[in-house]
Amino acid sequence: MKGEIINVGTEILIGDILNTNAQYISKELSSAGVSVFFQTTVGDNPDRLMSVLKESVERSDLIILTGGLGPTQDDLTKETVARLLGLDMDMHTESYDKMMSFFHKISSKMTQNNLKQAYMPVGAHIIPNENGTAPGVLIEHEGKVIIMLPGPPRELVPMFRDFVMVYLQGKSQDKFFSNYYKVSGIGESALEDMLIDIIDNQTNPTIATYAKPDEVLLRVTANAKSEDEAKLLLDKTDKIIVDRLKDNLFAREDISLNGLVAKLLIDTSTTISLAESCTGGLITSRLTETAGISKCLHSSIICYSNDSKIQYLGVRKSTLEKYGAVSRECAEEMLKGLIKNNNTDMAVATTGIAGPTGGTEDKPVGLVYVGIAYKGNIHVEEHNISGTRHRVQLKSANIALNLIRKQLIGL
Repeated sequence: MKGEIINVGTEILIGDILNTNAQYISKELSSAGVSVFFQTTVGDNPDRLMSVLKESVERSDLIILTGGLGPTQDDLTKETVARLLGLDMDMHTESYDKMMSFFHKISSKMTQNNLKQAYMPVGAHIIPNENGTAPGVLIEHEGKVIIMLPGPPRELVPMFRDFVMVYLQGKSQDKFFSNYYKVSGIGESALEDMLIDIIDNQTNPTIATYAKPDEVLLRVTANAKSEDEAKLLLDKTDKIIVDRLKDNLFAREDISLNGLVAKLLIDTSTTISLAESCTGGLITSRLTETAGISKCLHSSIICYSNDSKIQYLGVRKSTLEKYGAVSRECAEEMLKGLIKNNNTDMAVATTGIAGPTGGTEDKPVGLVYVGIAYKGNIHVEEHNISGTRHRVQLKSANIALNLIRKQLIGL
């Protein structure tokens, strides 16, 4: 099947928005056996979009459009596709009811222009949107498939994963089976380098990487007639990946590091307290993304100043004067103070120089100490992290989360 992607939006053309949708969709289509030969970005102009569409239906079997499904006058993707195919637009009652329910839930009045989101080309299949008000649309027409999805990635990605990929797999004689690996501590390029030989020689299964801030999702997909046949293909690659990634591999499913750590804390009924200096509450914030963490998260203190470290954690003034707040000794005393004051099973502390100013030759920007106390043992690690202030904070939080993970699984 020949595929094509059309991204609609003037904001993409002028650089206000980074087009991550094209990369995501291309990788997904490749894993489904669809060859993408063209990618086009076109502004919110129906005549130019019509011109692109006319070429697309001549040369491609599958056309996926993103954007232009909103409520404003320049959102004209559905209308332009319908005009190209000679289809009328009609109210889709289920989409209308869902929109009404959404606006009622948020105690907001639905404006008249929102109604256009409920009008669909006659005969189209509707793709539900659980994270927004614009449904997706799938049209099968004279051997071609045209799929329209909203532009925001938080809406597009789950719709593509849960509906479009299922649809495409149903069209294939073979079935697709995937293994997922979550990696932390190395970037996408370093991960690719570790697996370059199998990536360069991939045919079946195929390998795709998806980078997030200090996390990478690795997906290995095999197509086969049966699950047993696919398993034989996937098992060969699985052994190589596990052997090479070692401790950098933190999960064999698509789960965030903070989500996994929160789950481990809950499943083991491990209570935890935190003292965050350079991370400013980032670790705590990420843990609280998981429902039920209140069972384990006892307390957290953001102790940025020296005075707060002394007052709330019992760090000695002499320690700060001799070694400084950014030191192994300070981190150790922060941990001891947490355990003494809170009596939790585990304690975690961070202290460092996030930058971009404040560093010295002895203690440069990016110097961070991350410590953990668990089962009577105190362990503090020193790290030198490069990059922006946000990068230093994010990396420090991930190091702390990974330390918690390792302690809980006995590494």
